[in-house]
Amino acid sequence: MNLNFMLAEHDLLAAQQAVGETIVYCVPADLSLAGRRMPGFLVIGQDKWAYVEDGEVRESRLIAEASNYKIVPLIGNAVLEAEVHHTKRIIVRVTMQHAARYGFIAQILNDMAAERRIRIFNNEEESVCVKCGGPLVHGTRVCPKCMSKAAAFKRLFMVSQAHWKKLALGLVVLFASSGISLTGPFFQKLLINGSLQPPAGQSADRNMFYLAIAGMLLVLVLGELLVISRGRIMAGVSSGIAADLRKMVFDKTQQLSLGFLTSQRAGDIMNRITSDTDRIRHLIQELCTTAIFQLIMLVSASYLLFHADWRLAVVVLIPAPIVALLHRYIWKTILWKLFHKQWRVYDKANSFLHDVLSGIRVVKAFGKEDREIKRFRDYNSEFAAATVQSERLFSILSPITNYLIELGQYLVLMIGCGMIIGKQMNIGELIQFSAYASMIFGPIAWLMFMPRWVANAVISIDRVFSVIDEQPEVLDVEVSENHPIQGTISFKDVIFGYKTYEPVLKQLNFEVKQGEMIGLVGHSGSGKSTLINLVSRFYDVTEGEILIDGVDIRSIKQEDLRSQIGVVLQETFLFTGTIMENIRYSKPDASHEEIIQAARVANAHNFIINFPDGYDTMLDENGNNLSGGERQRIAIARAVLNNPRILILDEATASLDIDTEMAIQEALQRVTKNRTTIAIAHRLSTLRHADRLLVLEKGEVAEVGTHTELLEKKGIYYNLIHAQRDMTKPKVEQSAESIA
Repeated sequence: MNLNFMLAEHDLLAAQQAVGETIVYCVPADLSLAGRRMPGFLVIGQDKWAYVEDGEVRESRLIAEASNYKIVPLIGNAVLEAEVHHTKRIIVRVTMQHAARYGFIAQILNDMAAERRIRIFNNEEESVCVKCGGPLVHGTRVCPKCMSKAAAFKRLFMVSQAHWKKLALGLVVLFASSGISLTGPFFQKLLINGSLQPPAGQSADRNMFYLAIAGMLLVLVLGELLVISRGRIMAGVSSGIAADLRKMVFDKTQQLSLGFLTSQRAGDIMNRITSDTDRIRHLIQELCTTAIFQLIMLVSASYLLFHADWRLAVVVLIPAPIVALLHRYIWKTILWKLFHKQWRVYDKANSFLHDVLSGIRVVKAFGKEDREIKRFRDYNSEFAAATVQSERLFSILSPITNYLIELGQYLVLMIGCGMIIGKQMNIGELIQFSAYASMIFGPIAWLMFMPRWVANAVISIDRVFSVIDEQPEVLDVEVSENHPIQGTISFKDVIFGYKTYEPVLKQLNFEVKQGEMIGLVGHSGSGKSTLINLVSRFYDVTEGEILIDGVDIRSIKQEDLRSQIGVVLQETFLFTGTIMENIRYSKPDASHEEIIQAARVANAHNFIINFPDGYDTMLDENGNNLSGGERQRIAIARAVLNNPRILILDEATASLDIDTEMAIQEALQRVTKNRTTIAIAHRLSTLRHADRLLVLEKGEVAEVGTHTELLEKKGIYYNLIHAQRDMTKPKVEQSAESIA
């Protein structure tokens, strides 16, 4: 994120007069306070800030005169405001393009005002092109303006090298097919001049007739056989390359950090693995069959035409430059934008479908079927409109192109007939020439429309490689090691924010002893789930360190770390398969006895054996044929199967009724014995058996103690307990209290 923009000379002089010679930060402020576009800048010096516009300082103030600097998002813009003498004041207004940038600036100004060390971790990338500053394709680092077709094809060629033998064989067959096709007009000339219409002074030759017919049949048969062989070979090559790309994209999605994956739409990722790779397969198949074949025919036929009669060859090729310039102009100015629009709408529609079909129960529960039908119709209509625009343009472009190309053929026939009358050419030569000319017109017409499917494929190539090139945010260090976990966890000065200018956890310092059960308590948004995400190393801390048994978790291999941590999430997810396969997911080599023991621990065994197929019962998508409590107990069994040294329970009993929860709590007391456990619970009463409770408030540890100790303090935990008790009181009792 750029926080130090360059100033023009007159702006620089004004800024230095206002804040001093040293300018620490400089960012655009592109809207006036009234919301008009203005080329202004917010400049920050050692102890002052200034708003500079067109070489003039509009406002300047000491940083310490204000406090509580913050960015406030509005509709289509944002403002940086601060408190000056207990009154809120707007400093600058900016477009949403710079809103994230001002999140950093607000944090910097707060640290400078409080004379704190500036903690700014400027590692967030901007969704703009580094070359032209234009917007990138959503969810990628692809710039539509700067996208290089040559670079895209080069990347594709590198992937294709693994299939070079089959590819080379396909190209050999392709050249052979082209060569045989070029001999066809020669046999036509032989047939006309040798037997049907011999030139003056020559007699018809019956043998020449049979030879010409045999040659034409041979060309036809061999040509078709080679076309079939070429198609089969290239279908295998293109499918193999597409399969490699699908594997590469899927493998990369498994390696990428949770932060990237949660920022992407599931439908968009699915499109890159399926639809985009299929378009690339189609490109390779067409490129290595039709495209190269047409190019060979164009070059070879052009050579033969010029060799026969350069004047007629020029006539044939006259329309080609006109058609090429016409297509180039239309593609650069109109069609490229239309295709990008089609893909954007297509991705939005796919993501919408994924959301609606995944959440169909919610749609049905609220009776919003008609609303979703209308929304899909809108997406469908938008995509249809974008498609119609491009097809309408092609419906105009195609006849014009065909007319210009056919014009050359008409001229050849007209001039050729005149040459026959003038005894400068015979009929056989004209037939041969016309056949070679048609071999030019076909490739020219085809190559003119080639950009249409090349454009689709190039966009797909860039979208696929944008995922393959993505770097994980959480990486193993070079000296990472396997560490057998005992269970001691230490947080030392931990600061973390999903947006680094907006910390969620602030200066956390505490230790969880081996075998200890810690309960995390706090209001929504206090940082409980974030804390357990850091223990699992789904994210790396912004500052500070997390130690397990005195070892920084960043030096432990991620796979080794997570294999020794059992997690039960609030949102239970089960895979399509049997109950046994779902429990065994955490330990693929687990025996039947181990699976049954894990199910007993989670109090799941009894309901499982009541199914007709027992542990072999097939689950629907996400276990929809089970109740919420049954799904949660299978998830708990899955978590404890691997005997993890650290157990994380994120609202693990939220989906259970009171009776089931009591049974689960009893089981968990056995499971958590001598095992380090961090638990978040919806009902605070379920944490009363925890060894200690950590109460989080706005990302900081506000209270620490046992259930009894915290109740005696009558602080945040005490208030939370009583607020929850008031909510669960029977209505009759509440009514009686209100009457009293």
